[in-house]
This record gives sequence, structure tokens and C-alpha cells, in this order.
Amino acid sequence: MLLVVLVLLLPTVSEACGDPPRFNTMRLQGAPKPNYRPGECVQYECRLGFKPKVPALPRSAVCQDNNTWSSLQDACVEKSCPNVGEPANGQVNFVNGSALFGSQVHFACNPGFYLIGAKILYCEISGDTVAWSDNLPICETIVCAAPGNITNGRVTVYKEVYQYSEVVMYKCNPSNGPDEYSLIGETTLICVDHNKWSSAPPECKVVKCDYPIVEHAAIASGVRRKYYYNAQVVFQCHDDFYLHGSSIVVCGANGTWEPELPKCTKEAIATTTVSTTSSASGFIKSCLYLSISFKFLVIF
Repeated sequence: MLLVVLVLLLPTVSEACGDPPRFNTMRLQGAPKPNYRPGECVQYECRLGFKPKVPALPRSAVCQDNNTWSSLQDACVEKSCPNVGEPANGQVNFVNGSALFGSQVHFACNPGFYLIGAKILYCEISGDTVAWSDNLPICETIVCAAPGNITNGRVTVYKEVYQYSEVVMYKCNPSNGPDEYSLIGETTLICVDHNKWSSAPPECKVVKCDYPIVEHAAIASGVRRKYYYNAQVVFQCHDDFYLHGSSIVVCGANGTWEPELPKCTKEAIATTTVSTTSSASGFIKSCLYLSISFKFLVIF
């Protein structure tokens, strides 16, 4: 009998409010109950990273007689992180346009300087308030240590430290043997970032290519006794021969001709690269003959 009375005294689901409303900036004070009787009140507090709005807005809701909660809106706003400042010789960019909780700032250095520290800072929770995720970075002057020494070569002007955008130049030493040294790589290096040069130091070594011989062809340009790195040769096929490949070849860093030596043959190929006067003349005559034949067929 007592149990029945207690059950009758409890509010039914239809006579109670459900879960209190949830908010992005506020949270319920204390643990929630399964249901609330009309007239019961719940209190809210600002979530971490948020503070009460000014002027203050209500932060409580009441379970009404119709079993719904009284109207309530977010009454808190984001806290703001302290002024982050701007690094000397650099800039700061507020990505969200503010320093409020959840925002981030990006840092960049002016030309000639490099960043030490975090490139991005976040306004995040720190204890019961908010703070930036790291210290303000700094912008230091870009310098480069002397680039590496090379065998059989040297830097024209040597220094232990070079400033940003400063240039060094390499030069090969005179050879004591019958063949001269060739500089393979970039002659000029530029200090582009902290201890970073625009490219690796070059090499100084003897690079020779074999004397270029192409059957049924003559060297139209570039005749010499020895062929070193970057030497260029232009070929011309004999009369009535057609060139297959490139008429211009260069002595490459590996001591081979680039591209490979061409060939001169009696047979013409549509894809042939024609570079000599005689072969070009023959090719033009063939094209002219085909063009006339085609027009003749069209007319008749």
C-alpha cells in the first residue's frame, strides 16, 4: 500500500520536463536529473574559455507547467588572449581576425630573416583562463656558412660567413696534365636561407668525349682537336643522304654525346629532323611533289 502511494506521488513522464537545453558556451551546474518537475530551476555556468556577456544575461531556466523549459539563450562569449605582439623584422596575421578563444595567429619573417620558434600560435585554455599556446617567435638574420671546398677548384672570394642573397663563385684550377678541368654544375651559388645555398657546390674534373664520327656526314660546325664538357658539334649529311636524329650534339658531364650521334642514310623518314641544306632541299621537293599530286586529285 505504501509503495502504491509513493508511485502516485512521483511525477509521470507527461508531467515533467526532459533534459535541460544545451548550449555551446554554457554548461549545466551540477549533475543532470532524469526529469524535472514544473517549477524546478537549473543554473548554467560558462564553459572553459568563455566568460559572461556584458551586460549580463540570464543563465537559468525553469521547468514550466506545460512541461517545457523557459526560453534561454547563450549568455557567454569567448575569452580573449593577451596581446601577442609582433616580432621584430616580421609580421603577424590573425587568421580569424581576432585573439578570441579558438583563434590562431600565423607569423612570417621579412626577407633576409628566418623564424625561430612556433610559426602558428593558438588561443587555448590555460587553467581557468586562456593563453597563447607558445611564446612569441623571433626573426633572426639569415646567414650562410662558407660552402664546401671542391677538388681541383676553389671559391673566388672566400669568407667564413655570407649574408642573405650574397653570391659565391667557383672556378677550376689549372690542370697539370694534358687535359683541362671542366666545371660541372652551377658556377654561382646564392645564400637563399639560413645555412642554405641555392645549389650544391660544382665539381671540377676532366670530361672528354670521343671524336664524333657520323658515316656519310661532315661536321658543319665545332671542329676541334679535343672535345671537352659542353662542346657542341653540328652535323651535315652528304648529298642524297637524310639525317635521322639531332644535327646538334653536346658533350655531356658523363663523357658521352647528348643526344646520341645521328645517322645519315639513303632512306627518308617522315619524323626525321632535317638540318642540312642538301637533305632539307630533298625533303622540300618531296613535300612539293605530294602537294601537287594531292591538288591534281582534288581537281579531277
